[in-house]
Amino acid sequence: MRVLVTGASGTIGSALARALAARGDTVIGLSRNPARAAARLPQLDWHRWDPPAAPPRQALAGCEAVVNLVGERIDQRLTPAAKERIRTSRIDATNALVDALVALPDGERPRALVSQSAVGYYGDRGDEELTERSAPGDDFLARVCVDWERAAQRAEGADVRVCVLRTGLVLDRSSGLLGRLLPIFRLGLGGRVGSGRQWMPWIHLEDEVGLLLWALDHDVHGTVNATAPNPVRNGEFTRTLARTLRRPALFPVPREALALVFGSELAAVLVASQRALPARALQEGYRFRWPDLHGALGHLVGRSPR
Repeated sequence: MRVLVTGASGTIGSALARALAARGDTVIGLSRNPARAAARLPQLDWHRWDPPAAPPRQALAGCEAVVNLVGERIDQRLTPAAKERIRTSRIDATNALVDALVALPDGERPRALVSQSAVGYYGDRGDEELTERSAPGDDFLARVCVDWERAAQRAEGADVRVCVLRTGLVLDRSSGLLGRLLPIFRLGLGGRVGSGRQWMPWIHLEDEVGLLLWALDHDVHGTVNATAPNPVRNGEFTRTLARTLRRPALFPVPREALALVFGSELAAVLVASQRALPARALQEGYRFRWPDLHGALGHLVGRSPR
């Protein structure tokens, strides 16, 4: 299969690209800096794309599927300028991509578009169990996700199968949340965040990639929560990580401290509670390799909790 991947130089995109290449698929990557991207992933065919400009038509030629993972990072102060970058990098870029797909002649369009979204779609929901049928929230990130998903779903009008993955907190030892926490916890300086009662919808990077491949290979339409089937509260996450590293977790981080460092709006995001469950993935046959946090963390840091 010939697959175009946007965001192929990021953590999820590069892991997906390697998995696709390993099984014999041809992978086309889009990057603002294709020379630098090619140095990291030489097995891809790289093309330059600077969204929200249209992606190059030659990159789309002959592609049977597209995976859209493009997007500015969220973990920054949510200033007006940052919010605009976040929206543009997701919504405008996805609109440009879908416009390019729709403009292709009949018979030359990819059969499927698998597009990223996030559990931020649901907003802060306390202890409520959230499935793909749950309503969206109404904060900034929830509204971004709603518009981001709507942009991707426009491709359905051109007979392209669309699957949107609402991704949780992706656990990887060298990047993202876990990559930032590991040095702190290894020093014995870790602790819960805020009250510690907020639910964390985590997923191992291997299962994130597994779900993307599953969505490519199966006739899956609509939205899918890309989260492990056993979400945990922040307090349990903290204790499990500390036990896995055989370190204490004695230094809680108050919400007020987060607000001083990151601003009040991002602090609210960091302590938001989303008890998201992968109802559709489970119902439709995806088998999680890492369904439980203790096993996932043990694998990622090379140890098992006591």
